[in-house]
This record gives sequence, structure tokens and C-alpha cells, in this order.
Amino acid sequence: MKVILYSLIASFSISVVAQDGTTRYTKKKPLTEAELQRWSHLDLEKDSIPGMSVDKAYAELLKDKKGQKIIVAVIDSGTDIDHPDLKGAIWTNPKEIAGNKKDDDKNGYIDDIHGWNFLGDSYNETLEMTRILKKGDDGSEKYKKALADHTAEYKKMMSYKQPVDMLYEADKTIREELKKDDYTLEELKNVASVKYKLYQSKMMLLSYAADYGEKFREELTSFKNHVYDKLNYNLNKEFDGRKVVGDNPEDFNDRKYGNNKVYGSNKENTEHGTHVAGIIAQKRNNNIGGDGVANNVEIMAIRAVPNGDEYDKDIALAIRYAVDNGAKVINGSFGKDFSPHAEWVWEALKYAESKDVLFVHAAGNDGKDIDVEENFPTDTKDKNTEIVSNFLQIGALNYEYGEKIIADFSNYGTKNVDIFAPGVKIYATLPNGKYKYLQGTSMASPNAAGVAALIRSHYPNLKASQVKEIIMQSGTPIDMIVNVGENGEKRNFSEASVSGKIVNAYNALKMAEELSKQPTLEKKIKT
Repeated sequence: MKVILYSLIASFSISVVAQDGTTRYTKKKPLTEAELQRWSHLDLEKDSIPGMSVDKAYAELLKDKKGQKIIVAVIDSGTDIDHPDLKGAIWTNPKEIAGNKKDDDKNGYIDDIHGWNFLGDSYNETLEMTRILKKGDDGSEKYKKALADHTAEYKKMMSYKQPVDMLYEADKTIREELKKDDYTLEELKNVASVKYKLYQSKMMLLSYAADYGEKFREELTSFKNHVYDKLNYNLNKEFDGRKVVGDNPEDFNDRKYGNNKVYGSNKENTEHGTHVAGIIAQKRNNNIGGDGVANNVEIMAIRAVPNGDEYDKDIALAIRYAVDNGAKVINGSFGKDFSPHAEWVWEALKYAESKDVLFVHAAGNDGKDIDVEENFPTDTKDKNTEIVSNFLQIGALNYEYGEKIIADFSNYGTKNVDIFAPGVKIYATLPNGKYKYLQGTSMASPNAAGVAALIRSHYPNLKASQVKEIIMQSGTPIDMIVNVGENGEKRNFSEASVSGKIVNAYNALKMAEELSKQPTLEKKIKT
């Protein structure tokens, strides 16, 4: 099939951007708020912003085309299915009768109207390396690496604990002085700091605010939660977050657990999943919030990612649930360094492949080369040979064209990251009708998944493996030296991923149309 596709690439002239140095696409002015909110939809040639040319695709290729509904499964922390900008884009199980407490479609899940929650009422969880240590030293290399990684992470969090405590104490001092629970940066600057403790608190917070501006208190809360969640839950060998779920995560045959509350017990805990769903499906051109990539999709909400590492069992069952209930694209914005039951996930991916379902996955936010270091789930057992053809791994782009075009946090890999998509400052839905900028390969993956959904909507005769190859081969090629990883290693962009390209919706749809016209395609594939 790849041979057929490559021959088409050779004969089909797609629109690509010639790269003749960084100056041509350097944005002369800072992005406006309007541009930033939807930069991922803009076009490098027209806007000097390395977006996915989504607007161009709608304006020139999809203007008079309707397409068919595509179900996109979002396996994540849960989704606020009541968000005003997602209403009308949420999957409803046509074979299930709401609220009758019966398994009408006999799929093993009672009242799964909009998806399934494999986490029940749980939220906080340990990391996989913590679980490995909890099982005891078995003398394996895996245990030794888990111990080393756990020790390093615990030491790092403890080094953060004192400064975050000091900042919070300073915040408390300012709140008491102002006699209010919330205050602005301007109010902080105007505090009359005649007392030493007050002066010390003010200067400490102003120093912190220098990096975050008006949102410094929001960022401080996020920082504190990160540190204490790591210490109290993620790295705590005594913590048992699974107990409330009521299953045995080591037994793949123990499958009757969870519930139908796809936003869990608290909608606020679905921030990540709701944002991911919005990137794909928030309503376009309604002048509120951001715009989704795909306009003809239904989001199947599957909750399987806790505040900690996901369990292999949950992910494998979530993939199978999505496949069995009609999803044609699955987004997986999650990942971890250890996977004790990777074979369960591999079998689920093979099952998805057999049913023609594309799995789009975030490459991870550790700024590392995953050709060398572990990152799960993956489509290879040896980092060289792919075991499935329906797994698309996405790295994250920055909105500034140039040597920093790859997000410093994004994982990369010549063999194991397939392509890059926008992942820095992506504006999308949050629980309870809110919106926010978030960043990560978690945001890049749904951008690519949205493009995959567009292709599958308008060219349903194309297989999942073909959609993967189209996205990779039709992307915008970048030929320049860029920084990769948190240490800023220099590498040609073409060597940071398999394709050496960034996702381009316009090019992908043009190539999809050309490929879909091949009259003998199915026969060629079979032979």
C-alpha cells in the first residue's frame, strides 16, 4: 500500500512551502490575541505562522462539501459533555436507552449513553514506577530503573516544596494585608511594604509574577498542586488510588467495573479531556471560544486517564470499547515511561487495526529522544519495527517559525515520532463553559486527530493506514536546523521525526481526494 501511495506522491503535485531560510516566515509583529487563539488553523505561507492550513482547507476545498459524521473517541481524564461549545458534537449510543439501568446493547456496559468511565469515582493515582517499587525488588533492570527514576523525581519535588511553600505563605500575607482572597498584580505592586515580612512577601511574589503576569496566582496554584500531587499521590507507595474503582488492574478478565459518568465525580477534574475534545470538535465560526479542527464529528468520551499514570488494562479496554462502538479515530493524549502490561495495549491496537480504526497518540512532554528512551504506549517492541499500521505519533510545534519551532518540552525521534502539529498555547474548552490556553503534545495530538477525522469524513473509502500515510506524506516539509529537547540540542527538523514535516490539512485533503479516485486501489492493496 505504501508503494502505491508513494507513487501517487511522485505523480501528484501537492502544495508545499519552499523553505529558503527562516527570515521569510518570521512574524514581523507579535501575534494578536485573535491570531493566537486560532494559530493552529493558520497557514505558514499566508500568515507566517506554522499552523495546519485548516482555514485554507475549509475555504478552498470543503466549502460546498458536507461529508459524513465521524465518531472520534477521546480517551482521557473525562469530558464535560455539557459544555455549550461541545453540545451537538457529543456521541450518543443509539442502541442504549438512557436511565433504565440495563445493558440494552449487550456490550457489557450499563447505560453507556455517551461513552464509559473506567475510573469510577477515582481521580488521584500513583505513577507506574511507584507501583513497580510497591511490588518489591525482583532483581530486574526494570525495577532498578524505576527506583532510580523515582528517587530522582522525589528529590526534585522536595527541592520545589520549600520555595512553593514560601510563595504560598507570601501570598497569604498579602491577602491578609489587603483583606481579600483575590488580588491583582497592580494591587500587589501598590502594597505599602513598610513591614519587613510584608516587603519580603511582596518582592518574592513580584519576582514570581515577572514570568507570568496577571495570571501569577493561577500559576502559583498550579505549581503547588503539581508538587503536592506528586508527593502525596504520584510518588507515594502507600497511596492506593485504585481501591475505590473496585477491580483488579492485574486481571484483564476482570472487566465489569467503572460507570457511565464520563466526566467522573467532579467536572473540574476533566480539564485535560475537555480541552482535548474542544481542539477537535468545538463549534467553528460561532464567535465564542476557539474553533475545532473538524466540523462533522461526534466525540465519544472515555475516561481512563487519572491524575497519575494510566493503567494498561484501562487503556486496552478503552481502545476496544471505542472500536466496538463505532469510532473511526481515537485520540490518546497520555503516556508513561513504564508499561508492565504493554502486550494488552498492543493487542488492543492490533484489534483497532483489524477494524480499520486510526489511533493518534501524543509523543510525550519529557523533551527526550524516544528512539532511545522509553515512552508508552507505542507501536513498536524494539523501537525499529512497527507492529501495527494504524498508530500515528505526534510531536508538538511552537507558534514561532524558526529554530524554536519545536516545543522545548516535546519528545522527538527520527523513527518513533511520525510528524509534528501545533501544541503550544492552544485555546480550547474547559469544564463549566470556560476556555483556556494549554500546551503539550496532548494538544498537538487532537489537532492531528481532527485532520484525520476530516479526511475520514470526506473520503470514507480510505483505510486508517492510508490516512496515517497521507497525513505524514502531505505535511509541510521543514528544512532547517532547530532546537530539540529541553537542553536545546541542534538537529535538522527533517531528523526530528519520521516524516520531517508538520501536519497540513489542506495538502492532506488534496492528497486524500487523489488517492480516493484510484479505481483499482482495493485490488492493488489485496494483491
